[in-house]
Amino acid sequence: MADLHLPGTLTPLFAGLPRRMDVDAATVGEVIDRLEEQWPGVRDRLCEPGPSLRRHIHVYVDRERANLETPIESRARVDVIAAISGG
Repeated sequence: MADLHLPGTLTPLFAGLPRRMDVDAATVGEVIDRLEEQWPGVRDRLCEPGPSLRRHIHVYVDRERANLETPIESRARVDVIAAISGG
């Protein structure tokens, strides 16, 4: 089980989506699959077609930058962060 933390900008878009939850997944991609099963449309917010993470979405597994193929160990912390840019 991964300890998943989502950005506050994502949760208002999907009814019932909490900011923190436990997710049973072996990779970051599987975490997103589990979210998509319960909240259709989450994948489109996090991933480009291809698949790859969107440019402004950063995922960290135990404080290390991750991609969709990054494995998740038992009780790992997974943080999804929506980058903010501007000029």
